[in-house]
Amino acid sequence: MNPAHESPRFRSMSRSVTWLLLLLLFTPTAWAAEVESLLGPLRAVGPKGKGSHEAAQAWKELIEASADELPAILAGMDGANPLAANWIGSAADTIAQRELQQGGTLPAAELERFLMDAHHAPRARSQVYEWLSKTDPTLPARVLPKMLDDPNLDLRRLAVARLMAEAAKAPEARALDLYDRALRSTREMDQLRQIAGRLKKLGREVILTKQLGCVTHWKVIGPWDNTDGRGFDAVYPPEKETVLDFSQSYPGKPDAKGNPRTLKWIDHTTTHPLGEFDLNKILEEEKSVVAYAAGEVYSPRAQDVQIRTASNNAHKIWINGHEVAAYKVYHAGGQFDQYSCDATLRPGRNTILVKICQNAQTQPWARDWKIILRVCDRSGGPVVSDSKDQP
Repeated sequence: MNPAHESPRFRSMSRSVTWLLLLLLFTPTAWAAEVESLLGPLRAVGPKGKGSHEAAQAWKELIEASADELPAILAGMDGANPLAANWIGSAADTIAQRELQQGGTLPAAELERFLMDAHHAPRARSQVYEWLSKTDPTLPARVLPKMLDDPNLDLRRLAVARLMAEAAKAPEARALDLYDRALRSTREMDQLRQIAGRLKKLGREVILTKQLGCVTHWKVIGPWDNTDGRGFDAVYPPEKETVLDFSQSYPGKPDAKGNPRTLKWIDHTTTHPLGEFDLNKILEEEKSVVAYAAGEVYSPRAQDVQIRTASNNAHKIWINGHEVAAYKVYHAGGQFDQYSCDATLRPGRNTILVKICQNAQTQPWARDWKIILRVCDRSGGPVVSDSKDQP
């Protein structure tokens, strides 16, 4: 029909249908479905610009959603890759900030339920905490005491800091209890050192290596040859043995004068507060060499763990004869927890074998030939004890 010949009644009906369609489009159910469809392109974004055009279009539409949709939008970060989480997180922030700047309110009850659900993505929960703590000053006192064992380490840190502040004002007996609880919960090195220092002033010594799950008792042997870096992949005797025999001796790399050397296992217990052991001091300082260190940890049950190391040297790790990690990197910083790998322990004693390589670089900063190794859960908490502490 030609619009010029439409009757007033028809035009009125058309306008009514249009408004009805618009009303239906923006019902909560429709918005929820729209949010779900817009999250798809954001979750599909990947490296090297993959899906970025589609994500940008979806982002522009998603930020028009109402604040009531924030829990659903944030849930889109669950299991998302870091790039996708950036897109979704920024969209959620845009909606929340717009709502607050316009004098509106966030769906506080729904967001607090989201915050307290540890299954959601850590970043999303941290965003919610930041929003709600700005609008509700009672939130920290209400939720942080429940987050001392939270898998979100940012929220856990806040919970521990609050407990430490409470302990600092408490009578001595109460302070000891609070600091002990904070010590069990913290996963941050700076907090750990602060708590240990405060407990020491209260007469209680904290052994950091035990709090961190560091292996401190080792048997060390070396050196073998690592000329031109070949030792990293070379298979020397400790790697060949199903069960390590610490009474054995082996031919090693000739000394500087070309004389043959017979290598034997050496007992070593580190007294370093973080469990570091220095092969330059245990053996002697050399270049282009390989050494091995063997330790034991006791696990009360079969469990999955993380092996975390810090070293300026290339190294490999075996657990009970099975290789679990190989890092062919030299002089790259050696910061605490630099490397992490997953491993499985059996009940009882477990053998850890580490191969530590030194290359030929002679600069002063390339002298280090040492390593820290600890066994922990995914949050960084200790889960085993040194076998020396077990019967």
